[in-house]
Formats: sequence, structure tokens, C-alpha cells
Amino acid sequence: MEAQQVGGQDVELIPFALIADAGEAKSLAFMALNEAKQGNFEACDDYMKQSDEAYLRAHNTQTEILVKEANGEHMPVNVMLVHAQDHLMTSNLARELIRELIELYRVRNA
Repeated sequence: MEAQQVGGQDVELIPFALIADAGEAKSLAFMALNEAKQGNFEACDDYMKQSDEAYLRAHNTQTEILVKEANGEHMPVNVMLVHAQDHLMTSNLARELIRELIELYRVRNA
């Protein structure tokens, strides 16, 4: 029996990919915020671009899971997948708030 796949990855590995990509996105956003605090907006923008790319990878993985489920292809849900979804959600929230803080630093330094 062939292992079920999402985005070319075995289902068992999906949570780890989500956690890694969401974690990278959040870490890069905090690095961007650090640069904004110092007035280094070019580096800040670069980190946020990298954060966007990492978050997009995680989001695309999640979307593939949802599309498969909507099409009747059930994916087993386990604690690791729930944990991965939590990482994705907190990463998204952190990134949204960090964007707002960065804009405040831009205004302050203008």
C-alpha cells in the first residue's frame, strides 16, 4: 500500500513540514522587527520577504490538506497535525502584529 501524500510529502511528515515552515516564518518576522527597531528598514524588508516565502510554503501545505479533505480524501488527524496547525496560526498572528509594529517604527524614524 502506497503512503498517502500531500504536496509530494508523506502524510506522516506533513506536520513537521508545517511546523518548520511556520516557525521559520515567525523567526524571520522577529528578525525583521529587530532590524526595524534599529532603523535598518532595507534588512527589515528582506527578512519580511523571506518570512512571507516561508509562510506561503506552510499555507500552501495546509491548503492542499483542506482541498484533499473537501474532495473526500480523508487525511488522518493526530496530535502532531493539531500542533502544527497551532504553529501556523500563531505564526500568522505574530507576523500580522509585527507588520504593524514595523510600520510604527517607520513612522517614528521618518
